[in-house]
Amino acid sequence: MLPEITVAAQLYTVHNFTQTIEGIENTFKRISEDGYISAQVSGFGPIEPEHLRDIAQQYGVGICVTHSPFDRMQSDLDTMIAEHKMWNCPNMGVGSMPLEYRDSAEGLKKFISIINPIAERLEAAGMKFTYHNHHFEFAKIDGKSIMDILIENTVPAVNFVIDTYWVQAGGANPADYIRKVKGRMSVCHYKDMQIVNDNGIQQRFAPIGVGNIDFAECTRACVDAGVKYIAIEQDDCYGEDPYACLALSRKNTNAFAKGIANAR
Repeated sequence: MLPEITVAAQLYTVHNFTQTIEGIENTFKRISEDGYISAQVSGFGPIEPEHLRDIAQQYGVGICVTHSPFDRMQSDLDTMIAEHKMWNCPNMGVGSMPLEYRDSAEGLKKFISIINPIAERLEAAGMKFTYHNHHFEFAKIDGKSIMDILIENTVPAVNFVIDTYWVQAGGANPADYIRKVKGRMSVCHYKDMQIVNDNGIQQRFAPIGVGNIDFAECTRACVDAGVKYIAIEQDDCYGEDPYACLALSRKNTNAFAKGIANAR
């Protein structure tokens, strides 16, 4: 990988296997054996923060970002900051905007008013608040996309996790949005989109390099934007082994990066 960017595993990909402590430990073991040295914690079953720290340390896998409960961010942020610092995790993330804020200008304004002070508190603690997009952010309110409203109306302490699949599903260019949030994104989600004809043409999640997203350009954009981690995710593996999908995605992501490094 490029020296300034680390490839991480977004462990939502294997969330069916991380609902028990034994499954979490096996997952860190598996991804470590496949060459991952960093991971995003998302969709886990119950585990004590100290136990998660010990498992991650045992297998030499850092935790680069989380998707954390939004209600807990509002009510128990100091404890969450302490937990993330225990994990040496610099980024605390919201995986999606709650439904009640999405459908109106008033709702969106309320959401922004909540996350701005949370982000500033995290920044004061030496951390970053991150917002992960889906495709609904590319719907328009009063003529402007929700995504652009978020970018333009949040404080600089609000960072973004641009998800390549969901940007493309929303009808926009992933590399453009990576560059648009330059200086406000430490983690990018790499997720590929494959078009299949399975009783009707449809979009499907795919390992990196198997679908149609231009990851060479996305990787150039990540370098330009100062991204520190590329977190690989595949929401659904359609019966394939999700650990094998993560391994293939890591291999192909490194190949894109090697091509860019060689061209410098």
